[in-house]
Amino acid sequence: MSTSSNNRSSSYAIDPIFLDRWSPRAFDEKAVISDQELMTIFEAASWAPSSFNSQPWRFIYARRNTPEWSRLFDLLVPMNQGWAARASALIVLVSAKTAQPPGAPGPVPSYSHSLDAGAAWAHLALQATKLGWYTHAMAGFNVEDAYEALSVPADTFRVETAIAIGRQGDRSVLPPPLQEREQPNGRRPVEDLVMEGRFQS
Repeated sequence: MSTSSNNRSSSYAIDPIFLDRWSPRAFDEKAVISDQELMTIFEAASWAPSSFNSQPWRFIYARRNTPEWSRLFDLLVPMNQGWAARASALIVLVSAKTAQPPGAPGPVPSYSHSLDAGAAWAHLALQATKLGWYTHAMAGFNVEDAYEALSVPADTFRVETAIAIGRQGDRSVLPPPLQEREQPNGRRPVEDLVMEGRFQS
């Protein structure tokens, strides 16, 4: 049995929220996200699983039309600035490179810190969707500048991704090439991604 929602269909029955979540670029510039909504979204992210319960994720955020906004916005590449300027908030996700295992005398290098931060990002995106907000994660930003601009200690933390949050707007606000892409996309068949017993290319 499959699930259908948001003009998408899964091969197997899943919760519709996984189909409803997608990454638009057209945001409503009139939308204002409250502290309560943002903290609810971050709260959901904080409940992601992590190795040794180390919770390596850290979220640096700024809401549009605040003094902090330009610090994050200026890190984005020009193409992403073109649409993210209408977002209600920007977030930079960073993760701690070390963890404190139970009984260890001190922190040790964490193999899974980026994986764990990715789990937190997924929780964040799904909670935002449940509240009627949309998220779009970006690799298109100046990672090296982010360390200094956001005071992230490079020896102990890794800058992972930038994220825009907003209410969905009309695609007409985007340039024509992006308008054509402004729709939920599909996924490969799950059978192409799952292998029993060993890796198969």
